[in-house]
Amino acid sequence: MSSQPAGALTGGCQCGAVRYRISGARLVVYACHCRECQKQSASAFGLSLPVLRENFEVSGRLESWERSSDLGSRTRCHFCPECGSRLFHVASLTPDRLTVKGGSLDDTSWLEPQAHLWVTRKQRWVVLDPAIPAHDTQPDDLAAWRGALPGEIE
Repeated sequence: MSSQPAGALTGGCQCGAVRYRISGARLVVYACHCRECQKQSASAFGLSLPVLRENFEVSGRLESWERSSDLGSRTRCHFCPECGSRLFHVASLTPDRLTVKGGSLDDTSWLEPQAHLWVTRKQRWVVLDPAIPAHDTQPDDLAAWRGALPGEIE
């Protein structure tokens, strides 16, 4: 598995109008294969990195919209109003953290999923490594599950 670069991580939208910085410990990366992540990424899955809000700084104008999740909670999706790049989500069940969209990082070379969610909805051609934990949907207590993964920030 590749290792996360030392120091703060940076990222932003496609046009550069919005920038962010992540500080803190090593991050967990997971792939979500749900239909919502497929739509937002325009790909087979989305890569997510849970981050404590206190370790996240953003500059630039953001817009957002809110959608319901399969667990009945609400997710606020933040994006650049200039280019439309989705940057992060905040779930109503875990307002103290956000989930950064992995493809928006400046350096994505180290990203490797440590788990897969919603594999019942994955594209049939996606082949998963059997050594990486995979969940049919998502854990009922997503916050506790994230906290148990190796490398999760405190």
